[in-house]
This record gives sequence, C-alpha cells and structure tokens, in this order.
Amino acid sequence: MKDMNDQFNICFISGKLGDVDGVSLETDKWISVLSGMGHRLFTVAGLYTSELLYVPQDHQLTIEAISFSSPRQEYYENLVFPYLSKRPPHLSEKKLLLLEEELIREGREIAAVIYQFIQVQKIDLIIAENTNAMPMTLLGAVAVNELIQVYSVAALFHHHDFWWERSRFSESCIDQLLNRIMPPKNLSVEHVVISSYAEHILSSVKRVKPHIIPNCEDFEHPPVMDDYNSHFREDLGFSDEDILIVQPTRIVPRKRIEDSIRLVGKFCRKYTQLADRVHFIISLYHGDELESTYLKDIIGIAERYGVRLRMISDRVSSQRAVRDGKRCYTNRDVLTNADLITFLPVWEGFGNALLETIAAKIPLVTTTYLVYKTDIKMCGVQPIEIRDHYDRHGRLIIADSVLDEIYEVLTHKNIRTLRVNLSFKAASDEFSMDILKSRLSEILENYADEIRASRRRVLKSQQSYYV
Repeated sequence: MKDMNDQFNICFISGKLGDVDGVSLETDKWISVLSGMGHRLFTVAGLYTSELLYVPQDHQLTIEAISFSSPRQEYYENLVFPYLSKRPPHLSEKKLLLLEEELIREGREIAAVIYQFIQVQKIDLIIAENTNAMPMTLLGAVAVNELIQVYSVAALFHHHDFWWERSRFSESCIDQLLNRIMPPKNLSVEHVVISSYAEHILSSVKRVKPHIIPNCEDFEHPPVMDDYNSHFREDLGFSDEDILIVQPTRIVPRKRIEDSIRLVGKFCRKYTQLADRVHFIISLYHGDELESTYLKDIIGIAERYGVRLRMISDRVSSQRAVRDGKRCYTNRDVLTNADLITFLPVWEGFGNALLETIAAKIPLVTTTYLVYKTDIKMCGVQPIEIRDHYDRHGRLIIADSVLDEIYEVLTHKNIRTLRVNLSFKAASDEFSMDILKSRLSEILENYADEIRASRRRVLKSQQSYYV
C-alpha cells in the first residue's frame, strides 16, 4: 500500500496540451502513468486542443498568454528572433533592455497567477514540459523560472529538445536571458531528457546531470484494427488494394518530407507494376516550425515525381470523434491502416512516430538520424534504414537497395511479419510503459524530500495568503 505521504499533487505546465505533437503525446503518457501510481494531477496550459483523460476540468488552468500562438508570444518572437521575421527590427541596446524588462515583468505576473493556483490546489511538484528548453512560450519560461527561483516550488523539467538545436532560434537578441532560464541551473530542481545525446549536451552546456527517460510506447495495448478504424479506407476514399504509404508527422522542414516524397517517386518509377496503387499520405497538420514556402514546396515536389499526395489532417485528431457527420481518426488509427511508414528526419529529439509504427507492426523506412543511432538502433529493431547522407543539393541519398527492401516487405508477407515482429519485441523490451513507470518512480523517490519540503512551503504560504 502506497504511503499517503508518497502521493503527490503534481501540476504539468506547458504552452499546449492534448494535441498530436510529440511533447503533448509524451505528456499524456506521463499523466497516465502518474495517475495510475496514485498521484493527483493538475495542469496549466495556454491551450488545450482536446480533453485530458486523467485530469478533471477543475484541475486545469488556462493562461492564454503562455500558448505558442498568443499575441504576446508572437510579439516577443518577432522582436527577439531575427529569423522569424521577414523584416526584423533593429533594436538599440536601451530598447532591448526595456523589452527584456517587459518580458520579465509579464512573466512574473503570470508566475503569481500560477502560484495562487498552486496554493489553492496544494500542489507539491510542477513538471515543466519543454517550457524552459524551447522558447515557444517565452512568458511561460519566465514564469516557471520565477516559480523555482522566487517561490521555491519543487520542479522537474522535462526537456524534449533545446533552442540551440533549432536554426530559427539560433540567433537571438536575448541570449543572456535564454542562457539563464533555458534551462535554469538550480540545485533544488531535477531535469529529465529523452536521449543519451541530450544528456551529454545538457551536462556539457549547463553542468547539470539530467536523468534519461526515453520516449515510451504502450506495447501492451498497441494500435490494432477494430470496428472503428476499419472504416478508414472507405471513409477517405481508398480501396483495400491501394498501397498506403504514410508520413505520420506534422508538416515541418526537419521531418524532411521532401525526401519521403522522392523515395515514393523513385519506388514507383522502379516498380511500375505497383505505381497505380500507391498513395502518399501526410496525416498531421502544418507544424509550429512551418516555413512559409515549405508546404508549397512539397506539393510541387510531389507533382514533379508523379506522387499522389493526400493530406488528411482535417480527419485526424488526438482522440476519435465524429465531426459534421464524418469520423475523425487518431494517428494510431492511420498507422493501423498503412502499408508502409516513412520517417526520414534530418534531426529528431527521439521519435514518437517511430515507436508508434513499431507498436502497430507496420513496416518502417527511417533515416539513421543521430538519436536513432545512439539510443534506438542498439535495441535490435529492424526497420528499412537509409543512411543519413546527403548530396551537395541537400537531398537524401537513396540507394536502389532501399527500394528493393520496400518492394520485399510490400509483396512478401512472411518477410514483413518477421521484421515487424522482431522490431516489436526489441522495442517493447526497451521503451515500454513499465520502463516509464520505473524511472518516474525512481526520480520521485529520490526527489521526495525536496517535494515534501516544497509542500510545507506552499502550505505555509497558503496560510499567509488567506490571512
């Protein structure tokens, strides 16, 4: 029986929750596991795109200013990140100082609002979901930093990727602030990263020793065909004979969707007997990182290669639903109906789509991106690999042998079954929900004294607050 003193009130803070991006999906898994462990869960977010299954409505706080697309976020982004503005303004040293003071003042006001929520709900621990790693919620980052530095709230930072890894944030007018709060160095907080590469980088850059919890997947309840998703092909206008090659990601440049399209085009040209049956599907929406011409570019590439491209984000959501009389499907439903998945990023923090594909037992083509090589490949998964080599034009080099392997898994059921089963077994041993539960339990146990101390501080401040 779990001691009540070991059951905590835990609040997740994020710019966005309940969506289909990697951070939202992984946060959902953490929420599910922590709820199953008996902890009471709360959330603070700028935007909720769908219902959270394990967090009651009265445990949720919305602060629109910390959302990725809030007017204040866009205001600060366009001023401090030159690559995000077509005509970046030139700010004098004095104006930059005033701008930073304005940002910090607004962030502190938000921190005060969140702290009132912490007091009222008697929250023991906050988990900051990428708020202080990627500057897509600058006010949220300042607020979370204020909560730990001024209010001394126990905090666990869950970092999915870092701002210095993104070209659009590589030049900034507020480098000193970013270096101070993204992420902050504070001996009383804990940090979690999702790969050994990220652990090495954070240790080197910030001189902190983070824990590693990889992206995980529910292999005990994998995506399967059922009465609902069996209508997918019919609803979307595909036949049972069609070969559906799916890109199960958002439309963002680092996913290198143009390389997936070139791969499909090359395959159809080599294996003409299958070409008329092949459709290339992008399941998710235009991402937060979408460059202005990227969508137009990939449509043009598909036309040049003769690839039948279908974008279906209007029929895909984080939960099943019926809208305007039409069924909407989850990305897991789409995977279940796919014949092949393409996942060819030039850079990826980990690879949620990769794990979901393996769990669904669908053949996968992937690049050997850095984290795949350091943290995933070693477990023994068996996707079709394309080495991460690019020509002088920046295009992925696709060997003929890759096309032959694709043909093999599409036309030989025994080979396909062997590969996907081997991948499923290997990944389930390394990236299961049991792994997630075990590592979260260990962190909370080791951090428990500080969490209880934070609980006492909050209760004491709450008494003062009501007096």
